[in-house]
Amino acid sequence: MLSLKDSLAVLKKTNTLLEGHFVLSSGLHSPKYVQCAKLLSYPHLSKNFCKSLSKKINKKFNNIDLILAPAMGGIVIGYEIGRLLKKETIFSERIEGKFQLRRGFSIKKNSRVIIIEDVITTGKSSLECAKLIKQSKAKLLGFACLIDRSNKKNLKIKNKKIISQIKLNVPIFKKSNLPKFLKKKPITKPGSRFLK
Repeated sequence: MLSLKDSLAVLKKTNTLLEGHFVLSSGLHSPKYVQCAKLLSYPHLSKNFCKSLSKKINKKFNNIDLILAPAMGGIVIGYEIGRLLKKETIFSERIEGKFQLRRGFSIKKNSRVIIIEDVITTGKSSLECAKLIKQSKAKLLGFACLIDRSNKKNLKIKNKKIISQIKLNVPIFKKSNLPKFLKKKPITKPGSRFLK
């Protein structure tokens, strides 16, 4: 498996860790942003991230029937992990603000499903996808992501472990509690949740 040191070296080499003032898709603010699209734009470098994560997933969950990935960030990772684990992989899309299955995708009753994302901060997107699994009367096994930047205070996922390739401790703040250094920087909204 890929070590923490090697993982961080790849993130640095691909300019995946950005600095500034970012409003995350959760609405929280952070001086750092993880742009996994940059990592994935270098398949020859990101393949080891995915391979290492697939080994961790395989070790934790041995009876996966389906991988569900939220668009936009989870699609490429879901595809690659599905390819490595030889599992059917589908994605959900936001329609009028809510995740839905389209394109003929469905979740079979009683199937065992994991949700895979690029980055998990609060777990909001993952939990929205979990509703689709529950509606289909399938079983949610757990969550996986390339980068876990969650903390106990802001994580909305309860009672399920998050499998990740790398865990980063990056500060996040509510708008009402911004530190002075962050208030001085121009705001960027890099996520896809707010796209129209």
